[in-house]
Amino acid sequence: MNKSTKRNIRLLMLLSLTGLIFSCQPKQLADRQNFDKDWKFMLGDDSLAFQAGYEDGSWRKLNVPHDWSIEGEFSADAPSTTEGGALPTGIGWYRKSFRLEKPTSNKNFYIDFDGVFCNSEVWINGHFLGKRPYGYISFRYDLTPYLNYGESENILAVRVDNSAQPASRWYTGSGIYRHVWLVEKNPVHVAHWGTFVTTPEVSETLAKVHLDIQLENTDTQEQEVLVKSSVLDSQGTVLAKAESTLTATNGISSLTQNFELNNPALWSPENPNLYQVKSEVFKEGKLVDEYNTPLGLRWFEFTPDKGFFLNGKPYKLHGVNQHHDLGALGAAVNTRAMERQLEILKEMGVNGIRMAHNPPAPELLHLCDKMGFLVINESFDEWKKTKAKKGYHLYWDEWHKRDLEDMILRDRNHPSIFVWSIGNEIPEQFDTTGIRITRELADIVKSLDTTRPITAALTETDPEKNNLYKSGALDLLSFNYKHEEYLKFPDRYPGECMLASENMSALSSRGHYDFPSDSVRIWPPAYNAPFDGNPDLTASSFDNCIAYWGATHEDTWAVVKNNDFIPGMFIWSGFDYIGEPLPYPYPARSSYLGIIDLCGFPKDVYYMYQSEWTDKTVLHLFPHWNWTEGQTVDLWAYYNNADEVELFVNGVSQGRKSKEKDQFHVMWRVPFHAGSVRAVSYKNGEKVAEQEIHTAGQAAKIELIADRNNIKADGSDLSFITVKVTDKDGNMVPDAANLINFNVDGEGFVAGVDNGYQASTDPFKASYRKAFNGMCLVIVQSTEHAGNIKITASSDGLESNSLTLTSN
Repeated sequence: MNKSTKRNIRLLMLLSLTGLIFSCQPKQLADRQNFDKDWKFMLGDDSLAFQAGYEDGSWRKLNVPHDWSIEGEFSADAPSTTEGGALPTGIGWYRKSFRLEKPTSNKNFYIDFDGVFCNSEVWINGHFLGKRPYGYISFRYDLTPYLNYGESENILAVRVDNSAQPASRWYTGSGIYRHVWLVEKNPVHVAHWGTFVTTPEVSETLAKVHLDIQLENTDTQEQEVLVKSSVLDSQGTVLAKAESTLTATNGISSLTQNFELNNPALWSPENPNLYQVKSEVFKEGKLVDEYNTPLGLRWFEFTPDKGFFLNGKPYKLHGVNQHHDLGALGAAVNTRAMERQLEILKEMGVNGIRMAHNPPAPELLHLCDKMGFLVINESFDEWKKTKAKKGYHLYWDEWHKRDLEDMILRDRNHPSIFVWSIGNEIPEQFDTTGIRITRELADIVKSLDTTRPITAALTETDPEKNNLYKSGALDLLSFNYKHEEYLKFPDRYPGECMLASENMSALSSRGHYDFPSDSVRIWPPAYNAPFDGNPDLTASSFDNCIAYWGATHEDTWAVVKNNDFIPGMFIWSGFDYIGEPLPYPYPARSSYLGIIDLCGFPKDVYYMYQSEWTDKTVLHLFPHWNWTEGQTVDLWAYYNNADEVELFVNGVSQGRKSKEKDQFHVMWRVPFHAGSVRAVSYKNGEKVAEQEIHTAGQAAKIELIADRNNIKADGSDLSFITVKVTDKDGNMVPDAANLINFNVDGEGFVAGVDNGYQASTDPFKASYRKAFNGMCLVIVQSTEHAGNIKITASSDGLESNSLTLTSN
């Protein structure tokens, strides 16, 4: 048996186990209480603030998730540096008081933090519970021994230290930026992250389901329990049952249960079908714990020659990389904001997301399960060798094993996750220490989950020089950039499977265009090399500006599209993100690398991917039609479901054009004359689609477009309102930069503002914003009271506008 065959069989065996994975969503039962409300916060440090009797009456009152950095002002002198977003960091304290009724029987109380950035230390009633340096990891503490009951208050205190900078290569945010939960349990209960499901067999006709359950008994006495589990469909119909008896000794006890499902509805990005496993624990006939676990059924494989297969069918991965910030909202988790990002990506045709470069919020994974995205879950950007001066390498020796284990245990039951990544662009790939560390990390992952392949994002494509590859511990070889090297992969790595984990790094500013469009600008041409950029710190929205290590979208997609052995690619990046503002220095403070700007407004290349990755009929003509009279202008059109496109300038045809091989647009070069341009696409001579753009006149009005007019009165739901500056006829003015003021009346408030301009130093937390290239964004958040929310936008010299939202 040759190496190729061995490798392929080994990978098939590995992946055959992963047909069924379940998503353990936050359990909304009586024993799990959201603990986000009514915290007190102080920015600064006080060594006595952990004490129960500490006077915190002057502290600010707020709810978490909370990111104090996003509330600050941009500064070239910020300790986080421009690469980290040029926003303040520092030290902050949070305190929360709460009362508990004395339970009628023995109970355990735990506090769960989904994520605190970073270096958190936690106390309850003055008792130190522990610390967690890594800001992206979830963790739990046992409160039980230190609690007061009845009229006596309990004081939870959290110190957050994000003062050591730079801590990262991108914006991290600061504070308790993910959710907090108070968990109440009986002495015998399903342990924290205590279930795991695999499928020894799964197909379109049958799924065999294997459930591992860990029970925790905090009582010193043995407990006889009965565990009943049921598989339910989306309507709640019971499809299969299992039950087991167990003598639970003090500590952790394990049991397994098995089920069979006939003709299962398979999970995929196109049809993200979810089931649910309901596990109940009984003691002496009384229900003492319940654990509800959504699950999805699917199987997949990577092959060396034909790429990726999902549920037995060839499947191209159309992926993006995503950092965790939510634009003007910062790092503070908001489920609706994450859902909106995924909706925009879904419309583009995205079916995969690489979580760059850290474990995400649990809610994001739940959304990926429900909405249908294949996820690469990544643990670290940094091992022992330094990337950020004050980064994770400082904590590696003490914490990497615990952090990696906790990521796998927390996330291994999500059907969306199909690959574990143990690192991104790790310097140890050039060092023999990379062999040992890669093997160690892979062993940690496989001790907890053998159902998914393990990878690491590599920059070194030469197998003789890459020590992570030499370790033999990677099941899947992921490469960042260097798409021209992909064609050499089958010869360099015979029998191995690959993935394009990070691609492009193409630069653009929404609505800005540099001519000629067919001349590619490399900014900078090499590391720290000088270049002639734009005085206004913009980059062209044609696909003609790239970082020196990157490539254009069209060049890379052509290679991936035309080669079956390449399973797909993950674009850097889906959205712009705060920090890493290459190629410009401050006041640039957010990235130029997204297909979608920081507001969530698509840039032009979005429609190229939509024309390639979806069946939607696409015809996107750009740029705008406001130029200097007689100026030579390049007009591009992305299209699909058609054979050719015809361009008309002021009614005069400029001819029909069709895309050439490995070109994903057509172009005309014409002189500008005010009026209109119109594109018409045809298939078999019949018109398919049409788009017309008019020369805009003077700015006259404000247009408001809400993504949702009805939101929940839950104190966190959002409406994202697009603001456009138009002429009197409703044409957006493409260079409008008017200052727009916002006023909100009723049961809502402004949560953030932005315009997508990467070099704006105006604050995100404000009631005003300048338009950038004709547009800006206001985000309105509900209160906890139902009612109407009226938003009014006004600007000197423009006709104001209002809209009313309903909060239910």
